[in-house]
Parts: sequence; C-alpha cells; structure tokens
Amino acid sequence: MTVPVRLTDKQLYAYAWDLLADARGIETWRWTLALVLRSWGASEAAVDIARMGLSELLANIVRHVDDPRCRLSALLDDEQVRVLVEDRSPSMPVVAEPAWDAESGRGLWMLRAMCRDMGCRPELGGKTVWFLLDLDPAEDAA
Repeated sequence: MTVPVRLTDKQLYAYAWDLLADARGIETWRWTLALVLRSWGASEAAVDIARMGLSELLANIVRHVDDPRCRLSALLDDEQVRVLVEDRSPSMPVVAEPAWDAESGRGLWMLRAMCRDMGCRPELGGKTVWFLLDLDPAEDAA
C-alpha cells in the first residue's frame, strides 16, 4: 500500500516490508521492488539498477548476517527513490576496490558507481544500508 505523507509542499511515498532474507526469495523481492518503481514512473534503467542493488543488499544479509529478519523500504521523494534494507547485524559493510579476478566482492562497488548515492548507518540492534537513484538516471546524465 502506498502511504503519502505531506512534507512541506512535497509528498513522500513509501512502501515497507518485513521479510526473511533467503537466497530463494531474492527474485521475488526484486520483482516486487520493480513493480513499485514502475508504478512511480521509473525508467527501465532505474528499475534495473534498483533490482541489482536490492539483490546485493539481500545477498549480503544471507551471507554475512546470522539473523535473516530484515526490513525492505522504498521511498519516493520528488524524482528520487531511496531503497533501504535494515538488518540485525552491527557489522558495517566495507566498499573497497575489489579483486577483479575474485568470484565475489564487487557488488557494493558496482552499486556505488551506478546510483546517485549510497551509505550505511548504525541503528539500535543493527544497521541500515541504502542507495539513492533518480527515477530516470539517463535524464540526469543528459
């Protein structure tokens, strides 16, 4: 359900889901996020970036967090979408130049290069990892 919230003269639209991070369920959440972004008028480029980013964030929970309970949120503010994943680990991800011949370790590096911004903040009992992108990244580059 979309929940509009009045902030000054703009509206913020938000979706949030509590879920269990599971490798088999990642595609379901990628599909769900894509539906939300398309309903907000996102370009296919934005949808592709969001799907890849969400895959990375959920896969990192599966690999590195003992407790699979997490919350996925998508927020639309004007022409930008923020995707957030909150988990129950205080361990912060490190975005460093990857070993390009390694089988893993490039996801956050690539996500950072493709989105407008990304970050991580500690929370009581865990952390939130997020990324920000434009509804139409190609329009921003023009």
